[in-house]
Amino acid sequence: MILRRKKRKTTKRKTTKRKTTRKKKTKKKAKRKGKAFGGYKIKPDANLAAVLGTKKAVTPAEMTKKLWKYIKRKKLAGK
Repeated sequence: MILRRKKRKTTKRKTTKRKTTRKKKTKKKAKRKGKAFGGYKIKPDANLAAVLGTKKAVTPAEMTKKLWKYIKRKKLAGK
């Protein structure tokens, strides 16, 4: 004797749409109140001028870039 399974009745569920509120992202532009680092420059002494390659005043960012360029050129990093 073969048993047959009864098919379940499928009922349709009522779907309700959920109302979601998204937060609006507002981007505020930062107002610049002058030059970076306050606009000051560093005048290198004789020893630092030899490393930087210039005697004129440079900004701190420029000085850092030139120092790392010198360190990499002379292979001083990691010693």
